Amino acid sequence: MNIKTELLADPRHSKLIAMRIAAYACTSDAAFKELIHCFLSDDFRLAQRAAYSVSIASKQKPQSIRPYIGVLVSQLKRADIHDAVIRNSARILEEIAIPEEFHGELMDACFALVQNRQTAIAIRAFSLTILYNLSKIYPEIKNELRVIIEEAMDFETPAFRSRGKKILKHI
Repeated sequence: MNIKTELLADPRHSKLIAMRIAAYACTSDAAFKELIHCFLSDDFRLAQRAAYSVSIASKQKPQSIRPYIGVLVSQLKRADIHDAVIRNSARILEEIAIPEEFHGELMDACFALVQNRQTAIAIRAFSLTILYNLSKIYPEIKNELRVIIEEAMDFETPAFRSRGKKILKHI
């Protein structure tokens, strides 16, 4: 299978296509690398469509995403890519153990995303969870996280408030 061709073949990308591509990507390191290459492409549409498959594949075979954690973290700081790439990067990062070398960069990126009201809500919600997960390692960020959530509660969407309330219960 040529992943790039498959991602761009159908004018309507679907969950079924994304799942099929993710399953193929999990068959070998080379196939997963090909999917990551599409995910990192400058082609807006290709990167957007690859993002969901990367998210699915990383759940099916978590060890495959490990070499690309630094890439996922750096994607969170970019403004020149599709929201789907940032959203799926954050979705993956909220569910896996992050090596210590990326903690500082990841915290900075997530705090910036959470505080930017122009950022899509799903990205902000995933970022809240990432910060909560990191607060278990770095308890000193709990107060900052609490303040950000509490100050935003009255002005935010139901999705943000729901995630915020869950996190506040655990802080």
